[in-house]
Amino acid sequence: MPRRRIRDVIEHQSILTAPRDISVREATRRMAQAGVGAIMITDAERLVGIFTERDALVRVLAAGLDAESVRLDQVMTASPQTAMPDIPLGHALHMMYDGGFRHIPIVDNGRPIGMVSARDALGQELVAFEVELERRDAITDLL
Repeated sequence: MPRRRIRDVIEHQSILTAPRDISVREATRRMAQAGVGAIMITDAERLVGIFTERDALVRVLAAGLDAESVRLDQVMTASPQTAMPDIPLGHALHMMYDGGFRHIPIVDNGRPIGMVSARDALGQELVAFEVELERRDAITDLL
C-alpha cells in the first residue's frame, strides 16, 4: 500500500476549478487542455462539486443532453467526498474504491488544494512507463 502522504502527491499540482454555471462543453474543453479527468466546481473558492470524464459520458452524452447548453451544476456530483492533505494516499485510495469513484478532491478548510486520482497510486512508475512509451513512439517515427 502506498505510504506517501497526499500532500506529497499534490505538491506540484496546478488545480483546475470552475464556477458552477459554465457549460459542460467549456468544462470539458478546460479538462482536455489541462490533461485531467476531473474538474472541481467552486463557489466563492469553496468546493461545491466535482465533474468527471465519466459524468460527461454518462450524465451528458449517454443521456442525449446538449453539452453547450447544460451547466455543470445540472450534472455535477454535489458535495463530493473529500480528503485532507495529511492522510496517507492509501487511505484516499480506499475511499475511492469503497465509494466507486476515481477522483477525490483534496481540501483545506473547504478550499480545494488538489486532486488525487486512482492513477496517482502508480506514481513515478507510471510516469516512467509513459516516458518510455513516448521514447518508443519517437524512435518508431524516425524509422
